[in-house]
Amino acid sequence: MNDTQDDLPEYSGPSKSQLKRDMHRLQDLGKRMLELSNDQLDTLPISTTLRAAIEESRRIRQNEAKRRHLQYIGKIIRQEDDTEGLTRAIDAFDAGSEEHTRRHHLAERWRDRMIEEGDSAVGEFLNYCTTADIQHLRNLARNARRDMQNEKNTGQPRKLFRYLRECIDDVEAASD
Repeated sequence: MNDTQDDLPEYSGPSKSQLKRDMHRLQDLGKRMLELSNDQLDTLPISTTLRAAIEESRRIRQNEAKRRHLQYIGKIIRQEDDTEGLTRAIDAFDAGSEEHTRRHHLAERWRDRMIEEGDSAVGEFLNYCTTADIQHLRNLARNARRDMQNEKNTGQPRKLFRYLRECIDDVEAASD
């Protein structure tokens, strides 16, 4: 009766095909990282080795050399601590991603509340984002509110939105 269990092969980890799919996924992640700006790269939690490899890859012009270097970047990404967090952070930069859209709408809601409610909404936002500059935020909200009341368009609501978006991105990046 014990013979049937002995005949079964032992599980030795993921298949070769699965390992290849995983490696291609990491290479695609590396390709997306190459498309980011230096400022966006600075916000990612990546090692100095990966950062150097990305900068080196941007200098390579030959197609075959690019392909090999992308494999190298995929290998480095595999050694990173949190590839899922890295993927989410890169998704946040992608204008079509759900994460980008969610953060955009969140910043719009905060901006609208600050214009309508004033300092009470500013105080609530400061509870959400403790690193925000309170004086700068109050000035932006006041100027945006003044623009809306005077029915002028001097760009103050847009400045408020940009600062809110920057703060929200910082909070979300810290929680990843």
